[in-house]
Amino acid sequence: MSIEELVEKIRSHRCYTHPLFQHWATSAPDVETVGTLFHQIRNFCDATRPGGNFPEALKQHQLSTESGLLQEIVESEENHGPELATMAGYIVNRAAGRQVFTDLYDQEAVEAGLKEFSDRLLGSLPGYDPATGLLGQTRRARAVFDGRQAMDRDSTIRNLGVALALEMISNRQLIPGEKHCLVDARLYGASIEDPEMHYLDEHWGEIGAEAQHEKNAIAAVGSVLNDETEPLIVEGVFAFLDALVALWDVLDAALLESGRAERELVSA
Repeated sequence: MSIEELVEKIRSHRCYTHPLFQHWATSAPDVETVGTLFHQIRNFCDATRPGGNFPEALKQHQLSTESGLLQEIVESEENHGPELATMAGYIVNRAAGRQVFTDLYDQEAVEAGLKEFSDRLLGSLPGYDPATGLLGQTRRARAVFDGRQAMDRDSTIRNLGVALALEMISNRQLIPGEKHCLVDARLYGASIEDPEMHYLDEHWGEIGAEAQHEKNAIAAVGSVLNDETEPLIVEGVFAFLDALVALWDVLDAALLESGRAERELVSA
């Protein structure tokens, strides 16, 4: 298939239009739910940033241009973990109407507090890991990126598919979704221009980091997509999409709108 056809295939996956963030906006979750959502989503995002051996593996297989495109993404994402923790703490404080986190720039303290919320709300679910506070679905979504440690050609080509799907979802679903529920829905009185919202400001929009990352990934995959590489690239695409949509599904069902009817029936 052509790169345009592959892009359309990704856009047709239900992960691309998953209603998680719309449900976040319409259900106006309480502070514990907000903290829990941030804990799971932040941990997923953390796993997507390191390049591991991926750029070097591309070079090893005579894909130097593609290596450069992916290395640009990796370098752009460096040190974004602290900024995401600051934004999460800022939104939690505004949701609570008080200082749950007194120092928004103490990454360790904020992340520990988010985990406490998650432990309380999700700790009884099957597969929940009390050590990390992660759902089984979160761990599986993170594990897709373990493949970036491999150096063989098949794994490297597969990782290109993972990267393409990641950057498209990040630019077209994840970051716009966060902007919708954190800023546009006016639940928290937050502006994208607030210093504590720098993570979102830097990633969102046509001149944001994610837009450039998507262009880089499309160019890298498009240059190597052929009859031989297509099955591995497609395998990587769906390994990522299927793992992430499973995470979105469980967060939506356990915490947000899609679980509401069931909760109301139980309480009745």
